[in-house]
Amino acid sequence: MTEVVARTQRTASRLMFAMIAVLVLGGPHSAFAQTPTKTWKTVEELPPEERALLDLSTDTPRDSQIPYLPAEAYPFSPPYTAEELGYLMFELDTLRPRFSHIWLSTVQSMTAGGYILGTIKNNTGVLYFPKNGIAELLRWPAGKEYMRAFTQMTSPPESDGDQQLWFEYRTDHTFTKKQDRYLYRPGLRRIRRQPQPRREDRFPNNAQSFDDLQGRDPWEFTWKILGTDVLYSTVRFPNTRPTITITRPDGSTYDRDTTTFKPMGDTYPAYRPDGGVDCYVLESFPRTNWLPSYYRSKLIYWIDKKLFCPLRMEQYDHNGNLILVADRLSRNEYPEDGRLGYTPLIVLYWATDIDLMTAAFHDYHKKVDWLADHWETYFSAEFLRRGWFLSSFKTRGDVPSPDQFYLRPLLYPDKFPAHRPISLAPEVMARVAAQEAAGRIVFETNGQGSKQ
Repeated sequence: MTEVVARTQRTASRLMFAMIAVLVLGGPHSAFAQTPTKTWKTVEELPPEERALLDLSTDTPRDSQIPYLPAEAYPFSPPYTAEELGYLMFELDTLRPRFSHIWLSTVQSMTAGGYILGTIKNNTGVLYFPKNGIAELLRWPAGKEYMRAFTQMTSPPESDGDQQLWFEYRTDHTFTKKQDRYLYRPGLRRIRRQPQPRREDRFPNNAQSFDDLQGRDPWEFTWKILGTDVLYSTVRFPNTRPTITITRPDGSTYDRDTTTFKPMGDTYPAYRPDGGVDCYVLESFPRTNWLPSYYRSKLIYWIDKKLFCPLRMEQYDHNGNLILVADRLSRNEYPEDGRLGYTPLIVLYWATDIDLMTAAFHDYHKKVDWLADHWETYFSAEFLRRGWFLSSFKTRGDVPSPDQFYLRPLLYPDKFPAHRPISLAPEVMARVAAQEAAGRIVFETNGQGSKQ
């Protein structure tokens, strides 16, 4: 009898939280909507001056030498096709900027129950061979190496000194291997060659997959312009975390007020008067002749109109359900490089099916001309044995406690509803509703959302 009563109480509690969530998610003026006014427009709703910048053709001229590329030379010019916008976004899509550098990284995941699943820190040297970004990479033959990444772990303590070396390749139909990978652990004193992960594999205790980290080649997807939108925020901090510590490229640090962050950094030249960022919204589908069994049915991107930087990505499973949201906080670390000087400070992934968040924090991208500085020595498997760290600095941007973790991304159920069905589990919706009301993460207790 006691068990029946307890079960009834749990069911009632879950229904109550689900009802709260439905109320919060219910309409365009809810806490999950961006503003009280409609900010998104379908292609059909765009005024003539905005439509003039877009080419809505689906059958466009192809490159005479590489037929799967657009005929127009990169970086294109208006009016843009959906495919061309996808290529422009691709240049800024990966977590690693497309220039040679050292970066510091902190990766943390948090469960719905409030457990931070370890803190991974590493220093990574990136050797990028193309000197002209994507314009050069697109013309490289398939199978040619375009990048190497040398990662040295500094946290957790049991992984301190572990090292990895990645060789990454230009791919097409005939050459599909994206990566060769080598691992060295000091305790084993042996270099091991590892198989390339499957593209859909999530990293351990992590919401992001190999493809999320690696980036997706735009020629493997078809593209469609859904319309335009305005984003006012991306990665959001809780009211329990007033500052974060950021490391500059010279190794010095400073504390920044978390309420002052903007989606594209402080110097972005195209903010609206109200602080919003005008975006194109793209829908992409895996090409069946390139990716016949791809693990996602489609992806939706918000990219800013000025620089074509991805600020938000959504992934949908083969049942049409929203399965992952990724929000990005960018900034311009190297203004002299124009759009290529924009780097990701924080990328937050939210796996909605298991309510797991992963935050990748990158606050230091120091340019290094490896090609003029013995790159063959540093970026070789044999160098892993030496244990020489490429940088003495460590990032300090990790979240110190679960109550200070980033907020789950906004859901925006009112935007492009014909293309974005939002249907999450009731308990997840309840936690999201409680989070929005509290301004911080609300943890799960005994399967129920409750404030901790």
